[in-house]
Amino acid sequence: MGIYVNPGNTAFQKALNGDIYIDKTELIAYTNRRIDKTDCFICVSRPRRFGKSMAADMICAYYSRGCDSARLFRGRKAEVDEAFAEHLNKHHVIRLDIQKFLESERDLDTFIVEIEKAVVGELTETYPECRDIHIGDRLKFVLERLFVQTGQGFVFVVDEWDCVFRVARDRKEIQKDYLDFLRGLFKGSSYVELAYMTGILPIKKYGEHSAINIFREFSMLNPGRIATCFGFTEDEVKGLCEKYGVDYGETQKWYDGYQLGAFHIYNPQAVTELMDSGEFQSYWTGTETYEALKIYIDRNFDGLKEAVSMMLGNGRCKIDPSTFQNDMTTFKTKDDILTLLVHLGYLTFDKENSEVFIPNQEVSLEFLRAVKTGGWDGLAQALSRSENILLNTWKMDGEAVAEVMSVIHNETASLLKYNDENSLTCTVLMAYYGAKAYYMNPIMELPSGKGFADVVYLPRRDADKPALVVELKWNKSAKGAIEQIKEKQYAAWVEGYVGEILLVGIVYDKKRKKHDCVIEKYYV
Repeated sequence: MGIYVNPGNTAFQKALNGDIYIDKTELIAYTNRRIDKTDCFICVSRPRRFGKSMAADMICAYYSRGCDSARLFRGRKAEVDEAFAEHLNKHHVIRLDIQKFLESERDLDTFIVEIEKAVVGELTETYPECRDIHIGDRLKFVLERLFVQTGQGFVFVVDEWDCVFRVARDRKEIQKDYLDFLRGLFKGSSYVELAYMTGILPIKKYGEHSAINIFREFSMLNPGRIATCFGFTEDEVKGLCEKYGVDYGETQKWYDGYQLGAFHIYNPQAVTELMDSGEFQSYWTGTETYEALKIYIDRNFDGLKEAVSMMLGNGRCKIDPSTFQNDMTTFKTKDDILTLLVHLGYLTFDKENSEVFIPNQEVSLEFLRAVKTGGWDGLAQALSRSENILLNTWKMDGEAVAEVMSVIHNETASLLKYNDENSLTCTVLMAYYGAKAYYMNPIMELPSGKGFADVVYLPRRDADKPALVVELKWNKSAKGAIEQIKEKQYAAWVEGYVGEILLVGIVYDKKRKKHDCVIEKYYV
């Protein structure tokens, strides 16, 4: 048993010993189908705290000849795989945690040499009969000689593969050398039985150095068939809530929202800490990626601030993720920034509609913290006024609603282009930010004409509140906004809904620099 070559199963054993362990060993059935085939290269990218390292420890414990793990997998999901016994502790494994070789920037110039030295050193001990390998030899050449002499291949498990791109963000030459190292290690190598890599970012696109495209990638954008192998599913969280006496509805509001294909996935560490403490709060503060949120949303890209404002109001933003270069420095559009935030776990991606949005209350709090200082021109203050506007809407006090809307307009005037359709929608969403406590996510209609913004709020089942149909218009009349709502026959939006509906028409008169609001009841 070694540190890098044929490691033991201690790390996986500790995971099993934890108070909360959710069986994710079905991942092994997938990796077994890839063993010793041309498509044996797998890269999994997920945000921090999504169980990537635990899965890497599990894979090592299963394949490594350096331990006996039969008892650890007894009764687990992996046992039903027909190839389970065939591969259990039958492979030579090389396990690398790249982060351990990059404790600081001073390691950047030597970490590849240190990796090769450490692994080759253990290989000389594992294969004493192969006398023609020596410390200082290049790793890929040593592995080739061992394969020729013994006929034995290797399972590679590389954790935090993308650490280099986070530590050496601006060191392109270091990134290139690292990609060359990985390409030389894996591409066209007969000794690779399986290569399994994990990280936060997908594999870097870097001109000709995207040549490690031999990997099948499973990301937050494309989770594929292993979507449920990382993070907790709805049913798993419901089971934990029942066991620990925690309200599932509140848990869902705080931590649900990551859409991975057809599944809703929860961040496992947040759920685990909730079950341990019983407190609903954000567990993001203090993580490496927290500061990244403010750094990236403060970028001066056209439409970025509008997109963030819209999403803070529980809205969604369409993006094209195809231009993202899979690093933390190469950005050309707001879509590149928003795609990075998906990979970091600050946004989730609806693949069917190509839309991103803030997944839950926990992450929403981090966005609010990030916009409280600098560059956001009153957005936090505007959001804080939403409870007031919501109460006055229920009271049907149009004058009070109009007054608060004017304050919000003044606070965000330099942030949003007020006569722009997207900005009008942003304003409605910010004004009714507090609706998230009583209503489902807003339904937004695509603008049907210049200056219109339509948003529908349907109440949660446990909230005795009226549905809201809100229309903000520019240089029109408030009564005209109400008539616009009626003409569009909004009853179709709430088909099957029986109860009170409030029609809210808000207008802004540019000449008077004033808002007006009319609120009417409408019954289905």
